Amino acid sequence: MRKFLTILILIIILGVSGLIYFRYYFVLGEGVKSGELNYCVKKGYVFKTYEGKLIQSGIRSLSPNSIQSYDFEFSVVNADVAELLMKNSGKNFDLHYREYNGALPWRGFSRYVVDSIVAMKDPGSLQIVR
Repeated sequence: MRKFLTILILIIILGVSGLIYFRYYFVLGEGVKSGELNYCVKKGYVFKTYEGKLIQSGIRSLSPNSIQSYDFEFSVVNADVAELLMKNSGKNFDLHYREYNGALPWRGFSRYVVDSIVAMKDPGSLQIVR
């Protein structure tokens, strides 16, 4: 009976560990989003995280003859990337991100986590500023 309980407890621990990994650490997908950076701020009560919003322009809309914007809300884990985003609000960015199943308090409020900047452009020019 004791051996059975030990095996059962080990199976439960492994199952819960697998679920936690899948829920919070498994990367569902990654990609690049482009648009104008609306803001990037550092906020939080206990865990101070960097949060931002990228506005992507689009032409799909429910009402005819109107343009709908798509908001991409994200978290940033790298302080250097966040500082660069905060200093260049209003510019066009191509941001590389990873999508997770759930958010962790120390990683940010969003399931989408930006890990690098692919390109940064001034709105009036086509040059890459980096």
